[in-house]
Amino acid sequence: MSYTVLLCDDAMFTRVMITGIISDAGFMVIGQAENGQEAVEQYDRLRPDIVVLDIVMPDMSGLDAARAIKKLDPEACIVMCSAMGQEKLMEEAVAAGARSFIVKPFTRSRVLEALNDAVN
Repeated sequence: MSYTVLLCDDAMFTRVMITGIISDAGFMVIGQAENGQEAVEQYDRLRPDIVVLDIVMPDMSGLDAARAIKKLDPEACIVMCSAMGQEKLMEEAVAAGARSFIVKPFTRSRVLEALNDAVN
């Protein structure tokens, strides 16, 4: 089955890298956002199977976006992206509803493992 994905990261480079990795594995990126507010709006419109959210972003953080998305859809499948050394933020992400994590710098295998863990 091909899962649809919404990617949210303020760094275009990261969005491009993740898109390449997951597209090659059969996931379909149906939306991209640069901040949490855009992610919430796109989630409401697109209803993807998976949302990948960077934790630290301008305007609205990934944590706040995850909480807002969970209010829209308690069953939303959220994968959080964070830099190494942000363990406290990852704990907050679990509380906000994240099912899995991608730690930057990431590898292809870890990105795919995180997405597969989230949907299974």
